[in-house]
Amino acid sequence: MVVKPFFLYFIRIIVLPRGGSLCLSSYWNSCWTLPCQPAVAMGIPVFILAGLLVHCVFLVSIFDIYFSSPLVHGMTPQQTPLPPPAKRLVLFVADGLRADSLYELNSNDTPQAPFLRSVLENNGSWGISHTRVPTESRPGHVALIAGFYEDVSAVAKGWKENPVEFDSVFNESKYTWSWGSPDILPMFAKGATGDHVYTFCYMAESEDFGAQDAAKLDMWVFDHVKSFFNSSRSNQTLFSALNEEKVVLFLHLLGIDTNGHAHRPNSREYKENIKKVDEGVKEIASMIDNFYGNDGKTAFVLTSDHGMTDWGSHGAGHPSETLTPLIVWGAGVNYPQKVTSQFFEDNFLKEWKLENLKRLDVNQADIAPLMASLIGVPFPLNSVGTLPLEYLNNSAHFKAESMFTNAVQILEQFKVKMSQKKETTLSFLFTPFKPLSDSEQINFLKQTRLYIQQQKYDEAISLCKTLINLALEGLSYYHTYDRLFLGLSIAVGFVGWTTYVILVIIKTHTTLSKTVQANNKESTVLFYGFAFVGMIIVFFLLIQTCPWTYYVYCLLPVPVWYAVVRELPVIQDLAANLLSLQISQSVGFLLVCVLGIEILVFSFFYRSTLTIGLLVFAGWPVITQLWVQAKATALMWTFLCVLLAIFPLMPVVGREPNIPLVLATGLLTLLISCFSLASLCKSENKYRSNEDLKVHFYQMLSIALSTYVVSSTHDSLKNKQGLPLLNQIISWMTLVSSSVLPLLSPTFLFQRLFSILLSLMSTYLLLSTGYEALFPLVLSGLMFVWINMEQEALQHYGLSVKPKLAVFNFAYATDITQFRQLHLDDVRRSFFFVFFIVTAFFGTGNIASVNSFDPASVYCFLTVFSPFMMGGLLVLKVVIPFVLVSCAFEAVQVTTQLSSKSISHYVLVMSLTIFMMLMNGLAQLLTTKRLELPRRTKHHST
Repeated sequence: MVVKPFFLYFIRIIVLPRGGSLCLSSYWNSCWTLPCQPAVAMGIPVFILAGLLVHCVFLVSIFDIYFSSPLVHGMTPQQTPLPPPAKRLVLFVADGLRADSLYELNSNDTPQAPFLRSVLENNGSWGISHTRVPTESRPGHVALIAGFYEDVSAVAKGWKENPVEFDSVFNESKYTWSWGSPDILPMFAKGATGDHVYTFCYMAESEDFGAQDAAKLDMWVFDHVKSFFNSSRSNQTLFSALNEEKVVLFLHLLGIDTNGHAHRPNSREYKENIKKVDEGVKEIASMIDNFYGNDGKTAFVLTSDHGMTDWGSHGAGHPSETLTPLIVWGAGVNYPQKVTSQFFEDNFLKEWKLENLKRLDVNQADIAPLMASLIGVPFPLNSVGTLPLEYLNNSAHFKAESMFTNAVQILEQFKVKMSQKKETTLSFLFTPFKPLSDSEQINFLKQTRLYIQQQKYDEAISLCKTLINLALEGLSYYHTYDRLFLGLSIAVGFVGWTTYVILVIIKTHTTLSKTVQANNKESTVLFYGFAFVGMIIVFFLLIQTCPWTYYVYCLLPVPVWYAVVRELPVIQDLAANLLSLQISQSVGFLLVCVLGIEILVFSFFYRSTLTIGLLVFAGWPVITQLWVQAKATALMWTFLCVLLAIFPLMPVVGREPNIPLVLATGLLTLLISCFSLASLCKSENKYRSNEDLKVHFYQMLSIALSTYVVSSTHDSLKNKQGLPLLNQIISWMTLVSSSVLPLLSPTFLFQRLFSILLSLMSTYLLLSTGYEALFPLVLSGLMFVWINMEQEALQHYGLSVKPKLAVFNFAYATDITQFRQLHLDDVRRSFFFVFFIVTAFFGTGNIASVNSFDPASVYCFLTVFSPFMMGGLLVLKVVIPFVLVSCAFEAVQVTTQLSSKSISHYVLVMSLTIFMMLMNGLAQLLTTKRLELPRRTKHHST
């Protein structure tokens, strides 16, 4: 029995648009729920809800399978037994400093950073530190200080908090004092055992991209370090602590990163900030040496957590983001090594005029064991870095012992990881990492210790490096041990779900399959068969004490494929129908489908592929002869397709702000809305009211204000006067009102869609910095024409009578009895939707990468660093074109008398995303619902 609770009708009555009527019988039929299934709250179909849940599992599984934390616990600390060369270490991290920005010479052949250039030429060793994706501040600092590359789950906490506890050089030190950003320092203090890591941070509000001079952040750090040492002379407790061994001083310098985001790395501000950092490092190094009486027991390390692209962003894997400088000098560090030649794949040495000084490149995680070795603290327990011996100026014995300690420390992680996996896997199913079996581990350790005793230090070091490489391979092996098994489970479930969706579409929305009475006995056998399979899976997972997520991933295919097998009659009918088709038709249709899907796939890697697709779309009216019956509409379609095809060819990122183009777009939008208002005033529509005109006027005012705010904010930031408070208030008010004003407009098709466009454009203008501001206008124009073209196509194929779109009302377009059966052309229609959705993302200059988003886009709303807020606004910018496409597709569905549920099924199959379905629901809300404001009662005097 199909259960449909009474409150569904109650909710339907409440949310019914003004002037709408409720037909209970129609609504009863429209509440589509599968037989023998519980009703779903608020009328959501069971099938759609199941689809959302299944796709949520698919989405979460990717992060669970591929991005789980690599950390293990339970290892024993490992420390080099010989005395270290340094008592203390000073770590300078210039956040966002690129290697080339530091090492390159100015146009007059003078160094960008004179002091640091002098250090690498006369006193220390230098090279490039290679970072890994994601090139963000927290992962970079974790790699530097803890020695491992963190999992991306930390992004959920804004790269600030510890998703998993870990060890670090700071934790292993006697004392650590740190100065800098509140986004970085606290995470190492929280993860430390005991009370020996001290932090001194400025206010978070100081990290302002619109500030007059972001270099003040670095000046704050230098000034506070100086005052700290000065105060220690009158504080005996502090003075004694500073003179202990194993002391770390950490200076986090954020000014360069902030200036890079605000002004780009090639700007005067960025380069001047580098000079100020160079001067500050010189002063701090001199002060510390004097404080300790030039005892030669201080080691200095200067590096960066990540670089920055030319357009002022980071997060991805571009060389400008992953190549960071590393300069080490002081106690225990090698002096510059003169060479006649050295080979690297890049040409930086010649550009930097450093061909004769040996360049020592390292991985970013190698810096943690280097610092630990210099001051003699245990290597961080979770470190996967390899000690870069060429930086050390010490005996061969010390180097061999340090490498041995490094190897044992990584081997400890391998042993714990292997033990954990062995405990959760049946013995006959467990496959060990053969190159590093228990016997092999013992042989490596014994042989290395023997070499050290025999003073064969080079052989010992070589053997340690081999052991480290094998241990790292083994760690990766056990970390990804279940990946194939879980991946296959997800793939089987995914294929099953896609198959089931196709079968439901055929069964529900076509005349291909006839209803067949199921055999109760066969159904029972089938049910118990799949139930038995599920019990076996549960049994194996249970005895291996697997995580609960494994049960979800492994059991999901069971009910999905059970549902597929139950539809065997539909499969038989489909196979028979396909075999009856002509081979040429089948091959032709298959080729077209494959070509369309390939275009979508290639667009993720080559944006220009979308241009090819749009040009093919431009010829659609000619190919199908639609231009014969609607020449003007077909001509407009072709023109807008060609115009939209230009956007994917535009530069992806790296563009300079083009505020005049944004302002011109705002004025153009205002001009179009004026024509629309004039047309609305002249119309004799009996449903038009003064309230509708007021809403339209308010939206025009919002466009005008947005245009003004963009211009005013840009001028203010250019003059380094910060973000004006009035502009910030207007921006946030515009953002809030843009989600409400469309719901106050009439539900007539073009009026509602145009109202949605105006509201979203007012927000989009505030988030635009260049040519992308034009994109929603062109896209919406094509969407309006698409709605008309689909009407022509429907009439061309004789599927329906062409409705009058000018008076078409969303509020009265929900009668399920008017929906028709699916036609082959509906596949093309759904493909158009998916293609336009992909174009909505990549067409605005985005790429499938973190660093394709310009932080300058949010400067009308805020300039103080806030990762979640800024990320949310950037996501909103991406979503706006999606909403425009989804609303247009909603119009296509209702005007072509096609059930939105069946289209949702198509979207599930072809797009493979949850996002499309959410956009579909949002589009229905934006197009069909209307808010009613209280009206004043008119009193007439008599």
